[in-house]
Amino acid sequence: MYRYDEFDHDFLAERVAQFGDQVARRLSGELTEEEFRPLRLMNGLYLQLHAYMLRIAIPYGTLSATQLRALAHVARRYDNGYGHFTTRQNMQFNWIKLEEVPQAMADLAAAEMHGIQTSGNCIRNVTADQWAGVAPDEIEDPRVWCEIIRQWSTLHPEFSFLPRKFKIAVTGSPHDRAAVRVHDIGLRLHRNEAGEIGFEVMVGGGLGRTPYIAKTIREFLPKQDLLSYLEAILRVYNQLGRRDNIYKARIKILVHALGAEKIAELVEAEWQQMRDGALKLPQATIDAISTHFAPPDYPTRDPMPPQLMAARLRDPDFARWLRSNVAPHRVPGYAIVSISLKPEGAPPGDCTAGQMDALADLSERYSFGETRVTHEQNLVFPHVAQEHLPELWRALDALELATPNIGLASDIIACPGLDYCSLANARSIPVAQHLGQRLGALDRQHDLGNLQVKISGCINACGHHHVGHIGLLGVDKNGEEFYQITLGGSAADDASLGAILGPAVAYDKVVDTVASLVEGYVGLRENGERFLDTYRRVGAAPFKERLNAAR
Repeated sequence: MYRYDEFDHDFLAERVAQFGDQVARRLSGELTEEEFRPLRLMNGLYLQLHAYMLRIAIPYGTLSATQLRALAHVARRYDNGYGHFTTRQNMQFNWIKLEEVPQAMADLAAAEMHGIQTSGNCIRNVTADQWAGVAPDEIEDPRVWCEIIRQWSTLHPEFSFLPRKFKIAVTGSPHDRAAVRVHDIGLRLHRNEAGEIGFEVMVGGGLGRTPYIAKTIREFLPKQDLLSYLEAILRVYNQLGRRDNIYKARIKILVHALGAEKIAELVEAEWQQMRDGALKLPQATIDAISTHFAPPDYPTRDPMPPQLMAARLRDPDFARWLRSNVAPHRVPGYAIVSISLKPEGAPPGDCTAGQMDALADLSERYSFGETRVTHEQNLVFPHVAQEHLPELWRALDALELATPNIGLASDIIACPGLDYCSLANARSIPVAQHLGQRLGALDRQHDLGNLQVKISGCINACGHHHVGHIGLLGVDKNGEEFYQITLGGSAADDASLGAILGPAVAYDKVVDTVASLVEGYVGLRENGERFLDTYRRVGAAPFKERLNAAR
């Protein structure tokens, strides 16, 4: 992973001191809340329903053990003993005190972490495939390019006050684990017919009030032209994006209004003016950044360790965990381990300070000190020797972090909802907890297979409900919580937006209703097909019948 140089450290120290002075002036009354608001948002500090919330960037979802311990320290010292991992591979602290924020930020800066550009109308945290660098199907590690984009976009003078927030995701695999098609810009590394590696560039994706799947505006972009082409896209958006209406300010609205062909034409014209200029990436620069993402020096391991085989046969709980939470690695003898932050009955994505400290220790013991954050609000150890899987599983189980439900019905994505967020219309966390318990029987979940449930407490869609196989959107009806249900969404290679099934369902009936829809799927599926495929085959009608009966 990238390590800060002297400039990075000096810059961050100056920013922490600057924000500390701004906080002091707010606390003394010298600054009003209206004056302070843009300053705090530039540093990732929000004012929620009950307290301030501090959002910390985790670039491309990669954490060192030192950084994970720093997050644990902040959770323990300045918050309520836990943090919340988000769908943008960030960490949020929901109960931080304003007067303690500067010191918390200083402590995080010592571990090369900050909240800059985690809010505001700028380029937000750049996200990537959580299996980057280790996936067997990967063409090239996308984190190198995420880091290049991060360095280019941080405090970019032209793009610090865009019409609206801007999100970029990069994948290096044919199988999309980074949800690139629901981002303002999605980048997919692939080979052209000549065998050269470059980017497919997708623009105009996004969820929220008006969801869209991104459109491809360039099939193949040479790697050295990445920054100049991104700059061209951002310039077109900055010039033509609407600033008169917050709900129509995202680039997805511009792409929809003008059409992908026109956007491609405008971007191409802008790009031609700069493509051979200062932003053309020298190979030496690419190589220098790539060295920070060199793979570990993997000792040779047995690809079929006898202790793994014996443990699998001996313990059905371990075998179930292997089946759902462990994936093949590109290096023989190693595995990718997903760590569920969705134990039955717990808020999705929450992790205690004690768990974070313990995970940092385990990452050093079993994963070369590296942990990844997923946009599904889980964690990953990307470098685990297969012979160590039984002992790692036992250690995770002791921490209540070995729930074998990755990709299954109780692996629910949920935003903080009305329990925390001032924008929310309805609660997300209790629905996720009750639904996880209702669908939580593990044998049953493994029988159901891949089933993605996603919950948002408002139309901003932080829970990605539009792309859930089953999506729930909290709405307010005369002061009461209801949930609109969508079916058929996906954020993967087969990206699609869910369709509204029918009238919204009351809070006290939504769990029963979703359970009924799942039962309907079981009766309709053929040859073990997943929920999404069954829905696409049979359509909405049989599910509507169940929805109407449940209401």
